[in-house]
Amino acid sequence: MDAAALRDRLDRFPSLPLVDRPTIVEPLPRLQAALGAGAPRLLVKRDDAIAFGFGGNKVRKLALVAARAQAEGADTLITAGGIQSNHARATAAVAAKLGMRAVLVANGERPPRPSANALLDALLGADVVYVPTRDARAPKMNDIARELEAGGRRPYVIPIGASIPLGALAFVGAFVELVDQGFAPDVIVHSTSSGGTQAGLVAACRLLGQPTRVVGISADEPAASMRATVESLVDGIAQLLKVDRLAQGTAIEVDDTFVGEGYGIPTSQSREAIELAARTEALFLDPTYTAKAMAGLIGYVRQRKFTSDQTVLFWHTGGQVGLFA
Repeated sequence: MDAAALRDRLDRFPSLPLVDRPTIVEPLPRLQAALGAGAPRLLVKRDDAIAFGFGGNKVRKLALVAARAQAEGADTLITAGGIQSNHARATAAVAAKLGMRAVLVANGERPPRPSANALLDALLGADVVYVPTRDARAPKMNDIARELEAGGRRPYVIPIGASIPLGALAFVGAFVELVDQGFAPDVIVHSTSSGGTQAGLVAACRLLGQPTRVVGISADEPAASMRATVESLVDGIAQLLKVDRLAQGTAIEVDDTFVGEGYGIPTSQSREAIELAARTEALFLDPTYTAKAMAGLIGYVRQRKFTSDQTVLFWHTGGQVGLFA
């Protein structure tokens, strides 16, 4: 399939106008120089610069998922995440824009003084319900949906990260956007957690026969589990697009060696990545996702896993609000 044919199929899916496309691609010459001789050409795709709702990859996904919710007559969006969830904040922003109610299920204790994403959730008028564990989030979302339905409302439950096939489809479109901008990197490095971003990029490469490697640096999940999640989403994308199963082409590469002690816990490598990106390129990363992904990219360069004749693109998935937590 060529890019025009794929673009035509994607255009059949209703989407909210939340992303002013395309997001910019910039070179990173000072970071490249800081990493020394032998570093590849470095680029960054700036989804952190999406204007709506403080941006990030979740806005792309929600443009499709919330469009479906709206088409189905929903009046409430329900989702979940951590207290500093970028996805929850983006969902609250979309709900406000559409005149809907937002209910967010957050694992953890109510902060005494909300900051960063939690502060934005409050400003956006979202109702936040707290549960003790990550595993308790999905059941609580379903309980809330049943309660709202019983009261005559029309809730729409959005899984964590909007990482369902429809949400992941947004990153098929994002890769086509990159191709239309004239870029065909040898490698894309990005943060992977709920799997939708990586699934969309991998699916696009397989559909287009593009040899780009897509390296997901895990923010939390073990590599084997993450690969299975991404593969399942890729299969779901194939069903949405009504194409044969997308089993051939770009591999699903997940590296879980930069997680450190766990989700949201900084490492020495991620701290260095935050400082190095800021001081060389005025590029701001967040502690939970993009800092660990950039730490992975830096580590790969230092380990000579890339070559100087390659082009490596860092897909900035946003989240810089987390710096203010």
